[in-house]
Amino acid sequence: MNELAAIPHLDLSAEVSSSRLDEIITDGRAWTRDSIDPADAAFTPDAEAQDDLQNLAKKCQGLHPDDLPTASLPDLTPSLKTFMAKVKASCDTGLGFAAVDRLNLEGIDIETATAVSWTLGHAVGRQVAQKWDGSMLYHVTDYGLKYEYGVRGSYTNVELVFHTDNAFAAMPPDYVSLLCLNAAKKGGVSRFCSLYTLHNLLLEDHPKALARLYEPLVYDRQAEHAADAPKVSYAPMFRWDGKRLTGRAHYGLIKKGYEIIGTGMDTETKDALSALEEAISSPDIWVEQHLKRGQIQFLNNRELAHYRSTFEDHDDPTKKRHLIRSWHRDQGGVGYDG
Repeated sequence: MNELAAIPHLDLSAEVSSSRLDEIITDGRAWTRDSIDPADAAFTPDAEAQDDLQNLAKKCQGLHPDDLPTASLPDLTPSLKTFMAKVKASCDTGLGFAAVDRLNLEGIDIETATAVSWTLGHAVGRQVAQKWDGSMLYHVTDYGLKYEYGVRGSYTNVELVFHTDNAFAAMPPDYVSLLCLNAAKKGGVSRFCSLYTLHNLLLEDHPKALARLYEPLVYDRQAEHAADAPKVSYAPMFRWDGKRLTGRAHYGLIKKGYEIIGTGMDTETKDALSALEEAISSPDIWVEQHLKRGQIQFLNNRELAHYRSTFEDHDDPTKKRHLIRSWHRDQGGVGYDG
């Protein structure tokens, strides 16, 4: 039964799984802090690929960021294709994340660096819109805004709890990429958690809560929709198709979703979110990656939750933490709702 039958909402309840993952995953998909080394997800181009990367930067000069979605991009050389295939494999069948180490940002402008990152990222997946207005590139920096309704946390310096990007949307991105132009003075650290590992913990310790997370929940859509469209969506957090587990993880937006509709959560939903917060806060199930200037981070947005710690910026405004984000998805259209 749809608990929002009388409340306007984007109905994604058709995603409810016909069956649930009911066994503990013991292979590499369910990694823990002690079972992996995040250094294995750092990829440095070999000498040939480094040279090709420098040549790619030269070819990308003059490409304006606004033109990238329709521009004729330079072809990747065989060495860069091989290199980016390793990066993509790390996201798909490895740890779920990767860092390209790195672009030499000295002597090239932001527009060229953005074009190089875009061209490399295209080998991982097609770039798609990140906002309702169709924006394809997204600047992650602190604009001094308060984190509240209609303001994304990525426009602030607040802690961003474990989540998947665009968890509330009709078609979330499969991958997220971040080009680091400047790192923070302090903080701004990335953490990653496998949803398989999280699922294992919930299955073992909170099976009733896990069952609730397979049922639809209310998500705040963060005002990324037409003015007259519903402010919330209704979708399950976990989805199992018999082979692959995916998630719409963002308990912060779920809490906001219920605040928006004004009905409050029932006890079962409250208990499920409490169990989720407890499980995902365990340091045993996540690892950190410190993104440095010139590095490009890629992550699997369907099987991995990510986190960003609060940060302090440099006093010099030209050194403020600044990342350029892209979303990647090969299914559907390139528009925000796919």
